[in-house]
Amino acid sequence: MNRSARLVTAAFTACAALFLTACGSGGGDDASPDDIKGVDTGGGKATASPSPTTAARGIERPEIPLPSTFAMTFEDWANSDPKLQAILDDGQEALRASHAAVIEADPDADYVSFYNEGSALESARTWINGFIKTDDSLVGKVDIFDAQVRVNGQGLGVLFYCVNEGKASTKNRATGKVVGTPADVNPYLQYRTTLQKTSQGLWKTRSVETERGACGK
Repeated sequence: MNRSARLVTAAFTACAALFLTACGSGGGDDASPDDIKGVDTGGGKATASPSPTTAARGIERPEIPLPSTFAMTFEDWANSDPKLQAILDDGQEALRASHAAVIEADPDADYVSFYNEGSALESARTWINGFIKTDDSLVGKVDIFDAQVRVNGQGLGVLFYCVNEGKASTKNRATGKVVGTPADVNPYLQYRTTLQKTSQGLWKTRSVETERGACGK
């Protein structure tokens, strides 16, 4: 079995994802897919870096080191409501942080714990360590789109989005071998996340669930 297939079938079988950021239960956080469908996410251009609204909130943030060999494109990642935009911004950074940590081979990177907490942080570190164990990094590109966001009755941010992994691959650090998503695996994943606002105004991701094939483009 090749490395890519092992990543799908071994440590991350429950989530069935090649590039899964974190896998946890959000059952108590009111994150049902039916509850969030139809939420207006506004318009916006693709971006792969922190948005101006993120910087404007005045939170001192760690740098997320993503190399030019791996691109993350966020499409229509905008909302006219400042609170919902803040959730989108910080949810974006959480996803970027865990992918950067895989490439840096650093599960304890400050930017990972900055944007994740609880089960999301634990699962992110497990996922990152899976790549370290096989000596793999990430190359290529992922597209993130169809963001749906709201605040639930508990005051938690609920953010769903889709990720296309079809143009991304693992690259072994020792051999240089590049392995993409297997042909028989749907490259589209829907992420279902919850975020909690800190006293500093940061929305930290606290849980993540995924479903492969739940969205497409």
